Amino acid sequence: MQDSRKMQEPPTQDPRSQSLQTLFGEALRETSDLAQKEFALFRTEMSESARNVFIGLAMLVAAAVFAIAAVMLLTESLVEWLAAVLDSEALAALIVAGVMAVIAIGLGLYGRSAMSRFSLTPERTVRSIKRDTEVLSERAS
Repeated sequence: MQDSRKMQEPPTQDPRSQSLQTLFGEALRETSDLAQKEFALFRTEMSESARNVFIGLAMLVAAAVFAIAAVMLLTESLVEWLAAVLDSEALAALIVAGVMAVIAIGLGLYGRSAMSRFSLTPERTVRSIKRDTEVLSERAS
């Protein structure tokens, strides 16, 4: 009879191993929750950035269409006026083209510097991940 009782009793576990298993399980759950939250923040931040970029690009394209038409009309008018003043349509066209080339170069350089300041890096997500890494490192210590 005593042999059958020993078989029926569950083996006792060391309380330290149970608490270690509990801690490990909690750490896995917290890590999983943290990863899901970080990914959600990343998606939100990237969708906001992408939406703002697309809206900005659409407005720039629309502005460019109107600007091109205006520049063409102004250029034609300027060349005709300068041709009347200089009595040479070719010289007037060269002068206007040179001035416009200088303006185009200046605007291109300004645009390039403005674009270099813009970043698609999700800054809030990067900061949050760094902060979480520090907290997890402190807990592990």
